[in-house]
Amino acid sequence: MNSPCKVLVVHNKYRQRGGEDVVVDAEVRLLRERGHRVETYSRDNDSIEDLPRTTVALDTLWSSRTMVELDRRIVAFKPDVIHIHNTFPLVSPSLYWAAARKNVPVVQTLHNYRLLCPQAMLLRNNHVCEDCLGHSPWRSVVRRCYRDSAVQSAVLAGMLVLHRAIGTYDYKVTRYIALNRFSRDKFVEGGLPADRISIKPNFVDIPERPQTARSGALFVGRLSAEKGVALLLQALDRLPGLDIDVVGTGPEMGQVDSHPRANGLGMRHSAEVMERMHRAAYLVMPSIWYETFALVVLEAFACGLPVIASRLGSMQEFIEDGRTGLLFQSGSAEDLAAKIAWAEGHPDEMARMGRNARAEYVAKYTPNRNYEQLMSIYESALSGRRMAQT
Repeated sequence: MNSPCKVLVVHNKYRQRGGEDVVVDAEVRLLRERGHRVETYSRDNDSIEDLPRTTVALDTLWSSRTMVELDRRIVAFKPDVIHIHNTFPLVSPSLYWAAARKNVPVVQTLHNYRLLCPQAMLLRNNHVCEDCLGHSPWRSVVRRCYRDSAVQSAVLAGMLVLHRAIGTYDYKVTRYIALNRFSRDKFVEGGLPADRISIKPNFVDIPERPQTARSGALFVGRLSAEKGVALLLQALDRLPGLDIDVVGTGPEMGQVDSHPRANGLGMRHSAEVMERMHRAAYLVMPSIWYETFALVVLEAFACGLPVIASRLGSMQEFIEDGRTGLLFQSGSAEDLAAKIAWAEGHPDEMARMGRNARAEYVAKYTPNRNYEQLMSIYESALSGRRMAQT
């Protein structure tokens, strides 16, 4: 790309700020620091409480407000590219049509599996579920997959059925970004066009620090079922004398607080989390769902911290067993306990894995490397628009 382009970033903010929101802010900052003009268009899910349920349902399917506001924003700003992160529920897929009407290329980052699964995680009853993959999502309504509500599940299923039928996902998105090869393959299996899905991971910006003495286990993340909190506590039961620091909040915080050897620390500021990552011997990440890209793994690698994670989905891409961390059999508390016990008994080997993890970060996940990948994707999207015009 010969000169900085103008980018309109679109994101429907979540009620509880999470990794996706952090990534959006980081990418906006990355672009601006490198001379690009960036404007943002956002809706906030906190406003849902003030809206009638019928309005929210209709906006999920098609938002007239988004069409009007995006049209004005495009005319005023004249973006070269529109980069979309989340449209659910208030922005809605009508956004893609507003962009197409003005002939602006659209790049969509696939942060979760919402385009394949109304529940967004391919998870049901704490087990991986692919029943709707490549099929009509009617099962999600019967099973109340989204928030245990048939009505809300029906709205989401309806959104997917409608926009698949009118070609939104096939024809109105210029380039998709999957965060890893595993996710890309799942989206292709689910029907997205393979030739328009690029792979670009997330990134973090954490400078190297001098090596210090390390000890202890660390968990960082939302305390919810899909993160494997129950599995972690079951593994602790098999490890007498071992404690673990747990950073985060969520619906399973009570279980953590009641466990005698889980040191629940609640939510902590980023600087303290990084400090703990620089002091711990290893990070435990026992997720039971197909993580698209856990930012905490990048943060750990950047801090020279090896990761013990489930042998599941994309984690097998990011963590090389025995080199940058350890992988355990997904869902097995016994195997997780065995890997933690091995880590405790082999501090020198874990320190070596930590050094390898930092090297992996430097090679693949720095801001500069990410910027190069993002510019390549934008150029591809712009080329696609130019070809469509000829």
